[in-house]
Amino acid sequence: MDFFLFQLFPYIAVISLILVSIIRFDRDPYTWRSKSSQLLRKRQLIIGSVFFHLGILMILAGHVVGLLTPIAVFDAMGVDHGAKQMLAIIAGGIAGVACLIGLLLLLHRRLFYPRVRATSSFADIAVLFLLLGQVILGLCTIKVSMGHLDGHEMVKFMNWAQHIVTFRSGAHEYIADVHFLFKAHITLGLFIIFIWPFTRLVHVFSAPIGFVLRPYQIVRKRER
Repeated sequence: MDFFLFQLFPYIAVISLILVSIIRFDRDPYTWRSKSSQLLRKRQLIIGSVFFHLGILMILAGHVVGLLTPIAVFDAMGVDHGAKQMLAIIAGGIAGVACLIGLLLLLHRRLFYPRVRATSSFADIAVLFLLLGQVILGLCTIKVSMGHLDGHEMVKFMNWAQHIVTFRSGAHEYIADVHFLFKAHITLGLFIIFIWPFTRLVHVFSAPIGFVLRPYQIVRKRER
């Protein structure tokens, strides 16, 4: 099971993410959207969305930097594994709580506001529950991490992730003996990646980054 979940499934999930996303964009481009319900209960949407997106972006950035930066780089910079572990706990905890608040607000809006509920599909609600479960699992791992402040457990996850992205075998062996909460967190994360192209999450790939760098719009009074 460890071999399938932590050696094979990461590649299955990424292949699904890339291949199905391309097929969906080609065959059903009009479904490639966030299905925004911004006109309904706008204030709660904005607050929940801000908390969720700030939290999730911090979490993703922390995971990418923390897991994929070669261990030799941290050693060369003189960053102790224990210090890195504490930084991950504190920053990840703050980001996780922000994300949790945002998700609870968004879920409350989806479930208990009739007009929003009427415009929501099963997939819309299911995705929010999956993300909520993933954030809760991540926050639960903090308690386990507090018992490993030497940072050695984090090194295991770094070795696992770096073996996966460099297509090396034996990646699953690094995390074979870690706490089940970590395994559940990784498995659910991979599952979310696997189903990503089947949901509204695909809108992430169309994030209007260029909008931030756009030139000012010049508006002039109409002359009569």
